[in-house]
Amino acid sequence: MTAGRSVTVDGVLRRSARRTPERVAVHYRDRSWTYAELDEAVSRAASVLLGAGLERGDRVGAYGHNSDAYLIGFLACARSGLVHVPVNQNLTGDDLAYIVGQSGCGLVLADQDLAANLPDGTRVLPLRDTDDSLLARLPAARPYEGPEPRGEDLTQLLYTSGTTALPKGAMMTHRALVHEYLSAITALDLQAGDRPVHSLPLYHSAQMHVFLLPYLAVGAENVILDAPDAEQIFDLVERGRADSLFAPPTVWIGLSNRPDFATRDLSGLRKAYYGASIMPVPVLERLRERLPRLAFY
Repeated sequence: MTAGRSVTVDGVLRRSARRTPERVAVHYRDRSWTYAELDEAVSRAASVLLGAGLERGDRVGAYGHNSDAYLIGFLACARSGLVHVPVNQNLTGDDLAYIVGQSGCGLVLADQDLAANLPDGTRVLPLRDTDDSLLARLPAARPYEGPEPRGEDLTQLLYTSGTTALPKGAMMTHRALVHEYLSAITALDLQAGDRPVHSLPLYHSAQMHVFLLPYLAVGAENVILDAPDAEQIFDLVERGRADSLFAPPTVWIGLSNRPDFATRDLSGLRKAYYGASIMPVPVLERLRERLPRLAFY
């Protein structure tokens, strides 16, 4: 991938779909999407969103758990010129109302168990699991054929945590994100042959923009989990379906403290990524002793 013309977030997927259309792009629960299927789903989802009365530049909130539908919703916004507003799935009350209102969301893509938390009067489109959800509407939708976004167009309002003041929406353009993806690919040695697990929240920039989108850019086979469940992660590694994992030190501590950490066959895990806080040296030593071939980033 080169950062030249048509530097757009949705273009990342388009290029991978042209290169390896039949390769599996994403696994989520019992669903799998090849790169060609994911690309078409994104185009159909873009038509669904614009068919809901939205116009290019409108803000679309995303208030959901990890899923393939969440990813499709983000990429559909990017393709159709809408501005994606990821919302922390743990927010409720005034904190939630502030971001939805301050960003000017004209529609919120939401999971069923979260939708009731949204302010009264919010337009909601379910992400999945209902007959009128974004995912359920894809088969009947026509693929999007409208104008392509430009690199300088706004594609996401990424809100800060609000630890020192009210959260602020960082204005992310297509070009800014794609250049960041290139940096992540280079610095973190992301390869098409890797089998990454994405288990941290996709509303957060780390899992979405440092790992999932850059891995889609290189054409890897990705697994999305609802949460960093140790049993699922260990099973995936043992079955040869995962060899790369990003997690904060707290999750690595939990994994290494499990009794079965010493007995499961985790030799297939090749790349360990961590950030957000300092990794305790005893934990790092424990991981290295148990998995001497594991590379840490």
